[in-house]
Formats: sequence, structure tokens, C-alpha cells
Amino acid sequence: MGSLVDKVAIVTGSGRGIGRSIAEALLNEGAQVVISDINEELITQTTAELTSKGGKVLGVACNVTVSESIDKMVETVISTWGRVDILVNNAGITRDALFMRMSEEQWQAVIDTNLTSAFKVTKPVVKVMSKQRSGRIINIASTTGVHGNFGQVNYAAAKAGLIGLTKTVALEYASRGITCNAVAPGFIDTAMTQALGEEIISKVTEKIPMGRMGTPDDIAQAVVFFAGPGAYVTGQVLEVNGGLYT
Repeated sequence: MGSLVDKVAIVTGSGRGIGRSIAEALLNEGAQVVISDINEELITQTTAELTSKGGKVLGVACNVTVSESIDKMVETVISTWGRVDILVNNAGITRDALFMRMSEEQWQAVIDTNLTSAFKVTKPVVKVMSKQRSGRIINIASTTGVHGNFGQVNYAAAKAGLIGLTKTVALEYASRGITCNAVAPGFIDTAMTQALGEEIISKVTEKIPMGRMGTPDDIAQAVVFFAGPGAYVTGQVLEVNGGLYT
């Protein structure tokens, strides 16, 4: 039996990549998991695949930048399973460009999807958790939000903001049995990083003390720790980066 049996978890942006790995890891610990994504085709596919492995999975389409879409998702989860124990704010995009070349549209799209969405999604969920007097909120930040990165001023600002949101929600809701922490992935092997090409990947990998890129499962295991019942931890940021920036 896993540590999360009968717990209900919502993972945003979980149709593929890191989000999907997080969903699978929570399922493996016994949780009932909501696959939430803007791409309905991905939801259908991922939900079917994870259900076939024996997991309790609910697929719900959601645009995390639109409050009405979020409210509808939360209502669907409550009407289906009656509670929300774990929220993983994972949905995110990149729109990279050097600072002087970055358009306001590129800036705003990343702020809306990577930062404001976490504010919008957490609000209705924290209401549910407050009534339960228990809950685990895990925000997927980034080492870029801690250290910055060339060509990613929008992404770095959004993820740094997410860390500030994490620490404040942790302070405000600790008395209600709710923890709020952030996992900050480093250089992780996803479709996004593979698109950088072998030369850039090998250059960055050389700087990682553990000698390899991280995997989505490395991030998922950190989320499982924060989602668990025994973590006397809140308001923290865990960098999962193989020693990069140490």
C-alpha cells in the first residue's frame, strides 16, 4: 500500500512530460489522480493509458489562465470524488528571447500561464482544503527562478514569483493543516530540452556534478515527498538539479 491511498490529487499540465510523470508517481502511491491539461486529445490518451495500468484517473480539460475553466474543473473533481488533498501546479510554457528582443506578448503569455495560473487554480482548491483542514500544495518552479538564465527573463520572473507565492501561501495556511512547497527542476530530459540540440545539451551536462540530465521521474519523486503525510515541511524550495549551481 502506498502512502497516498484514497488521496485525491490534481496535477495541472499532466497530459505529458513532467506533469504526466508526477501523475504516475502519485498513482503508484495509491492516489486518485486528475489529469488536467488544455489539450483534450492528450487528456484522453493519457487517461486511457494510466487507467489501463489500474489507476483511478479522471481526465478534465482545463485552461489554467481562465477562472471559469478552473472552477468547472474543481467542481467536476468535487462532484466525482468529494475532496482535493493534493494540488500540483505544473502547467507552464516558454517563450524565450533575449531581454531587449522580448515582446510584451512573449512576456505576458509566460507570466499568465506560469505564475498567474497558480494563483487562480490555488484559490478554489485552498477553499476545499481549508474546510478539510488538510492539504498539500506543490508548485513546480525552476532553478531558473532562483538563478536566472539567458534568454528567459519572462520564465525566470514567473518562476521567482511562484516561489514568493509558495512561501506566502505556506505562512497563511499552515494553521489549517495545509502545506505549500515548491520543487525547482534543473536541466531535465524532456521534449523541450531535446529541442535544444546535442551540442547545447552536452555543454550543460558537463556542468552538472552528477554528470547527467535529470529525468521527469526525478522531479516526480520530490513531489511525492512533499505530498506525503509525514512531511513537517512548508514554505520550502527543493532544487532537483544534480548539483548544478551548488
